[in-house]
Amino acid sequence: MDKSEVYREVDLITLLRALWRRSWVIVLATVAAGAVCFAWAQFLIAPTYEASALLYVNNTQDASKPISNSELSAAQSLVDTYVVISNHKFAHHFEDWAATKKQNIRVVDDGTISNETRLGAVCDVQFAIDQLGLDDDLLVIAGDNVLDFSLSKFVAYANEKKTSCIMRYYEPSEKKLTKCGVVELDDQDKILSMEEKPAQPKSHWCCPPFYVYTRADARKVKDAIAQKKCGTDAPGSFIAWLCTVADVHAMEMPGKRYDIGNLESYQQVQQEYQGIKA
Repeated sequence: MDKSEVYREVDLITLLRALWRRSWVIVLATVAAGAVCFAWAQFLIAPTYEASALLYVNNTQDASKPISNSELSAAQSLVDTYVVISNHKFAHHFEDWAATKKQNIRVVDDGTISNETRLGAVCDVQFAIDQLGLDDDLLVIAGDNVLDFSLSKFVAYANEKKTSCIMRYYEPSEKKLTKCGVVELDDQDKILSMEEKPAQPKSHWCCPPFYVYTRADARKVKDAIAQKKCGTDAPGSFIAWLCTVADVHAMEMPGKRYDIGNLESYQQVQQEYQGIKA
C-alpha cells in the first residue's frame, strides 16, 4: 500500500472519531436550527391562504361521479342577485370564481385585511346594501354551511308570514346551546326573545345563520348599527334586536345543516352528505 493512501485512511478515521465525540453538539445544533426555522415560519412569515366560494361535496359513494348541476343550482330561482361579501384578502378569489358562473353574482370587498379590523357580520350586510344600493327583501346566509334541503320552503314560509324570518332546530345539548343563538317562541312560531350564546338558555331552539329580511326590516339595519341598538359581530345580533320591535317568525328546519368550520368537518361531510332531500 502506498504511503499517501495510508495517510488518507488515517485522516478519515481520525475525522470520524472527532465527529463522534462531538455528535451531541451536531444533534443539538440541528434541533436548534429546526426550532429557529419553525419559529420563523410560524410567527414571522405572513401565511398565504387560498379561498373558495364553494364547498364541493360529493353526495355519492362513487367519488368519480361529478356533482350534478341541479345540486349546485338548487336555489338558483330563489333570488335575483347573489351577493358575496368578503374581506379584501380573499375578495379576488371570489371574483375569479364568480366570473365562471352564469348567475348574477356580485362580490363586495369590504376593504378589511385582518381579524382585528373586520366589520362584523351585521356591518357587512349594511356595507353591501350601501355599495350596491339594495332595497328589497334579503335572504342572508353564512357561507360555511351545507344543507340537505332546498331553501325554497324557507322563502315560501317568509312570503306566507309576511315578516322577517329565521330558521330553528331542536338542540338537546345544553352545552351547545351556550354557543349559538337561542329563541323562545309562541304557538304561532313568532319569536318572543332571542339571545346569542346565553349562559342560561331559555329553550332548546337553536337558530343557525339563515335569515329573510323584509324590505322594511332591511332598511332598519343602518339605524340599528348607528344607534348601537344591536351588536355587529354575530350575524344573529340584528334579529335579536329586531324581534323586540317587529314580528319575526321562526321556521323549523326541514332537514340537516352541516357547519363546516375546519378541514375535519369538511372531510366528515364528504362522507355523510347525501344531497338535497327535500
